[in-house]
Amino acid sequence: MPTVFVTGGTGFMGRNLIAELLRRGYTIRALARHGSEHKLPHGAVVVPGDALDKNSFAAQIPPAETFVQLIGVTHPNPSKKDEFRAVDLASARAAIEAARAAGVAHFVYVSVAQPAPVMKDYIAVRAEVEQMIRDSGLNATILRPWYVLGPGRRWPLLLKPMYWLMEQVPSTRESARRLGLVTREQMIAALVQAVENPAQGVRILGVPEIRGARGG
Repeated sequence: MPTVFVTGGTGFMGRNLIAELLRRGYTIRALARHGSEHKLPHGAVVVPGDALDKNSFAAQIPPAETFVQLIGVTHPNPSKKDEFRAVDLASARAAIEAARAAGVAHFVYVSVAQPAPVMKDYIAVRAEVEQMIRDSGLNATILRPWYVLGPGRRWPLLLKPMYWLMEQVPSTRESARRLGLVTREQMIAALVQAVENPAQGVRILGVPEIRGARGG
C-alpha cells in the first residue's frame, strides 16, 4: 500500500485518520513535536520535527505519495487572528514547499467553507493557503467543512432546527448547505476517500460532498 505523510496527526481528526489508514494497510509517516510522539496511534512511523520549519522534516517525507496537512489553531475564534497567520498559514506554507520539493503526487488540505458571514480572518488565511496550493502546481484535494462535530464539540447541534428551516427557503438553501455541520466520522471518511482517489489538478470537496463520502 502507498505511504501517506501526515501533519497534525496528534489532533482532533489526525489520530482517527491515521488509525483508519493504518487499518486499511497504509504506511503512515507522521510529523510530531518532541514530547508528542506518544499521542500518535501505534503503528505510525514517527517523524520528529517542527511543522513551521520545512527543513526539519522535508527530507523525511519520501517515500510518501500523499501529504495530508491537518495543522491548525484549535477552537478557532475571532480573537486568534494573529495565531491563524503564525500557525495555520506558516505551517501550510512549509508543508506545500516541502511536499513540492519531495515530489509528492497528491496534497490533501482541510480548509473551511467560504464565503461566510463570520470568522473573516480565519477564512482569509485558509483562502490564501488554497491559492498557494494552486500556485504550487501540486495535485490537491481541498476539503471545506464549516464546523466539525465531535467530542466536546456538540453545542452546534442546537442549531439544527435553524439549518432545517433555512434549507426550506430557496434564498437561504445554498448557504445552509454550504455552511452545514459535519461529523468527525464524515470528515474521516472524506479524507480517506481523498487519499484513495487522488485528484488530478485541484479538487474541492464542500459540505455536501463531505457528507456523502464513503471513505473508499
